[in-house]
Amino acid sequence: MKNSYDIIVIGGGHAGIEASAASAKMGCSVALVTMDKNAIGRMSCNPAIGGTAKGHLVKEIDALGGMMGRLADRTAIQFRMLNKSKGPAVWSPRCQSDRELYSLEARNELEKIKNLDILEGTVRSLLVDGSAIRSVQLGDEQIFCKCVIIAAGTFLNAVMHVGQNQEEGGRAGESRATGLTEILQSLGFTSGRLKTGTPPRIHKGSIDYSILEEQSGDSEPEFFSHSTTKILLPQISCYITYTNEKTHGVLKEGFADSPLFTGRIKGVGPRYCPSIEDKINRFMDKSRHQLFLEPDGLESELIYVNGFSSSLPADIQFRALRTVHGLEKAEMIRAGYAVEYDYFPPHQVELTLETKLIDGLYFAGQVNGTSGYEEAAAQGIMAGINAALKTKEKELLILKRSEAYIGVLIDDLVNKGTEEPYRMFTSRAEYRLNLRQDNADIRLMKYGNELGLISREVFDALIQKEKEVIRITDYSNSKFISPESTNDYLVTTGNQPISQFESIAKLAKRSGTSLTKLLELSGYRLNGNERIFREAVRQAEIEMKYEGYIKRQNEEIERFHQNEGTIIPNNLDYSKIKSLSTESREKLERIRPRSIGQASRISGLRQSDLSILLVYLK
Repeated sequence: MKNSYDIIVIGGGHAGIEASAASAKMGCSVALVTMDKNAIGRMSCNPAIGGTAKGHLVKEIDALGGMMGRLADRTAIQFRMLNKSKGPAVWSPRCQSDRELYSLEARNELEKIKNLDILEGTVRSLLVDGSAIRSVQLGDEQIFCKCVIIAAGTFLNAVMHVGQNQEEGGRAGESRATGLTEILQSLGFTSGRLKTGTPPRIHKGSIDYSILEEQSGDSEPEFFSHSTTKILLPQISCYITYTNEKTHGVLKEGFADSPLFTGRIKGVGPRYCPSIEDKINRFMDKSRHQLFLEPDGLESELIYVNGFSSSLPADIQFRALRTVHGLEKAEMIRAGYAVEYDYFPPHQVELTLETKLIDGLYFAGQVNGTSGYEEAAAQGIMAGINAALKTKEKELLILKRSEAYIGVLIDDLVNKGTEEPYRMFTSRAEYRLNLRQDNADIRLMKYGNELGLISREVFDALIQKEKEVIRITDYSNSKFISPESTNDYLVTTGNQPISQFESIAKLAKRSGTSLTKLLELSGYRLNGNERIFREAVRQAEIEMKYEGYIKRQNEEIERFHQNEGTIIPNNLDYSKIKSLSTESREKLERIRPRSIGQASRISGLRQSDLSILLVYLK
């Protein structure tokens, strides 16, 4: 074991994976500390990556040069693009993954990275010199470093709950991490408690699939990663069923022993992913709730019952499952459980994810109060990038709300904080029409290229794609086609035929027909490879159809940038601004925003106080 590294990453979950990989690929010597090498990248909850808004995060991680998109594509057993019936701003890629294979692939890829060592053990203490990190104590060894990234997931002082039973641990069969919370508290950090949960697993052979609604994947899937060219694994279906009033009746029998209702769980759970007992208690008017039966993997016998998260007694869970349509003979392999764990309210970190109290110390993932693999991974790659840039004394990377969902995520955490597990939604992004999943590469790959995380070959392909988008747009706006050439196609697709000569752009916008087909009818010639062409057509079509809305949003972004450009000095003494309200002064002192734009997003800050601050700065 070496006694010195540039960066030490604590935790081998999704945040730790991205943090260690990014910083190592940027040329830093990195140690990834995990309690169990075999648990690296393990999916604690559902075996899936992406989903509404979460898929956007994965595409952005990939554009920056991260691992999650590649791992998801390589281990996917079903691909689906969600929300296709809605506008393109909310289209979100999702895949079912093979749980065991995902973890194996993650570890294998990390082990191939130069400058990265994986160390098994538990960090017992952090040594700080003044207000800067100096080293960590791993067992009996002291390891010196310039930066430490804490990505401990749900393991800090974690307790698992099933009915009245409690067990120490952050995941079934795995120990919890102790001591680190107390060390951080001694350094001046404030901690809190949160709760998450997972549903029971049932045997796939005990399900009557013949009476369930089958949900297959997309026949022509869109991948997460720019590097993926084909499906690697067999694709299988998921299934949908529902709870019923009999199910609810059985579950209510266990309410008296529920750790959620009796107060044994103190931590706040995720509002948007409640347990089944919480859903029944809060929505008594609903006679049923949807359940997704998701396979755990190609070789696994387990089925994950998505929507049935519970910490009720195991016998209650089992009896309730057997009242569900198609699950009358279900064999429960493992009961669902809740996990309660420590986190550190995220007002204590900068937008770079470096802590405000300790120089060189970073928090990433669920330790900041987020939920979900994707939110954790997004923070991990940003912490890894910024820690590496700090060690090299280079300009740090902060993504704006106007250019990435990752920017929205971190900005929300720092400025608004969270008292419940934070989950990303498309509605959180004001500029979501510009932050689509299909243009993540155009928005962010320049950063990945500059950081050395994206190869020159890949970046050149992006430049070619951007040129193709411009070429298609210019051609479509200038080329006129006749009614005769499009009439048959428009009739067969249920659209009204055109009555005059129109440009391809106007026709695509007016009729809602496929731009690809219209380009073909007009004689447009492909310039470049097929995949780049398909992606370019899709982007050009969206930008032409939503041209007016995009223009309006760009004007809003320009005003946003003006506020972001009004810098607030780091050493500003808010106590000298006597006209500020006491509440606003306390919030400004706690968060210390970098700009007027950031100050405007602090939860609860009065508009009048914002005006006073602006006048004071001027």
